[in-house]
Amino acid sequence: MRIPALPKSTKRSLIKSDPVLYSAMVAVWLSFAVFIFLPLLSLLWTTFFVNGTFSFANIKKVWSAKYNVRALYGSLILATAVSVSGTLLGYIFALAVTRTTLPKPLKVLLGAVTILPLISPPFTSSISLTLALGPNGMLLKALGIKNFSIYGFIGIWISETLTYFPVAFMVISAILNTMAATLDDAALSLGASRWRMLRTVTIPLSLPGIGNSILLLFGASLADFATPLILGGHTFPVLPTEAYLLITGMFDLKGGAALSFLLLVPALVVFFLQRQLLGTKSFVSVTGKNGARTEFAQLPKTLVVAISAICTIMVVFIIYLYAIILWGSFVKVWSVNNTFTFEHYRYVFKHGRKAIGDTLLIAFLSTVIGSVLAVVIGYITQRKTFIGKRFMEFSSMLNYALPGTVVGIAYIIGFNRKPILLTGTLTILVAAYVFRYYATGIRSVVASLEQIDPALEEASLSLGAGTLRTFTHVTIPLIIPAVFAGMRYLFIHCMTAISATIFLVSVRWTLLTTRILESMTELQFSQASAFSIVLIVIVFAADAIMHRALGMITANFHRPQEASYEIIGA
Repeated sequence: MRIPALPKSTKRSLIKSDPVLYSAMVAVWLSFAVFIFLPLLSLLWTTFFVNGTFSFANIKKVWSAKYNVRALYGSLILATAVSVSGTLLGYIFALAVTRTTLPKPLKVLLGAVTILPLISPPFTSSISLTLALGPNGMLLKALGIKNFSIYGFIGIWISETLTYFPVAFMVISAILNTMAATLDDAALSLGASRWRMLRTVTIPLSLPGIGNSILLLFGASLADFATPLILGGHTFPVLPTEAYLLITGMFDLKGGAALSFLLLVPALVVFFLQRQLLGTKSFVSVTGKNGARTEFAQLPKTLVVAISAICTIMVVFIIYLYAIILWGSFVKVWSVNNTFTFEHYRYVFKHGRKAIGDTLLIAFLSTVIGSVLAVVIGYITQRKTFIGKRFMEFSSMLNYALPGTVVGIAYIIGFNRKPILLTGTLTILVAAYVFRYYATGIRSVVASLEQIDPALEEASLSLGAGTLRTFTHVTIPLIIPAVFAGMRYLFIHCMTAISATIFLVSVRWTLLTTRILESMTELQFSQASAFSIVLIVIVFAADAIMHRALGMITANFHRPQEASYEIIGA
């Protein structure tokens, strides 16, 4: 894939007029070439070239196996089911928070509960569901249910829905909050019932959020391999799991690459659909011409009762599942010897100390590097005009659009030989995280810059400050909240993600998530629970520290404006 080049005349003028911008663009394109284009092209080469000749032999080989075809159908069916159920559940929670008169403490509780799955490893719910509904499960015993198996489609579907519905909640609640309350008032004043208002005003205006949520959850489910690995087994195969088993179990790199390509196609389709949806302009309800903000009209009472009941059941169930993990980390042998013990935590801090240290170091480096890249790329693509701008935007989001399994396999193939041999190193792990999860930071920076008048930066430049000084003393202070939002997202995912890096860990570098997965596959549920609790506590503490730091920095930058305009001086 050829990187768009600037004409020589343009290049010379850019170097002369803005050397900082030119250097930043060169650095960005080089990083894309090495850590995005090279792995992806290596994956495609491995898939479609046999002995240097273009061939569909690898694709035909994986398609000839009925089990792989079944895995493809399984992935699509599961992703569809999770996207629908997760979006529905997220919409119900969003309505409860934005459109009901529930007491504020209850709304805070709803928001807090939805955070738990976001700061947990994606397969945490698999652990708790296994302990609750698996063989000798606590809940099955309490209810006296026999001959029930959590393994297969039903278990994966429940687990992934619980894991990903908070994403739907965040997307849809943001849409519901930005609607104009006067539309509700207008509908009611024209004689519409509350049911009709919901059906003809609220739901239609939230369709962009609903559609975006469905696409996000579809992509997330499509990329998840850990949950199906734990709860699916051979009864319900999916492509990410099969690709992982082909590479790690049968050492069939070409087969894994071919399966990854089959996964890549629907993922890119979903990505383009999502981009298209985000560009929709026909659902605007806030024009800037509204009067004072009024309260939203209340939903029908029967619907409020139903929403309250569903949210209560879900909150209790989620808290129960996390309580099981906590309890499971303190018992000697789950469901066999429930004697209270700290043995598993001693094991974690003795034998898992390296995993804790490695995970924190990798997450810290990835967060710092990814945040810097996100700010630079977001600023360049939003504030500057240059040849290849659209392609840079697309390239920056490419690894985010691809399933983690595809990215991991692409990195194995791309960096497994000279001249860029990175297998088993810290660099490959950091790069995998940075170029997969910095996309949220980029979008946050772009969205923040769109709300800031460029005249502020132009004033700085006209008063003699250079591009770099203007960027660091004017732009950065104004977009600090967006930068920290991207940092928090990046850090959390670096601590909890596994789909891309499961292929990249080695004896030298390991992760907490891989230790949890190892414990689960070895049926060491109590150790897996202890590792999970330690990881959740670390992520929660780090997120609280970043949130506190954001408050302090924001307060510092919002001192009297005279201090802010001293940029230029000297």
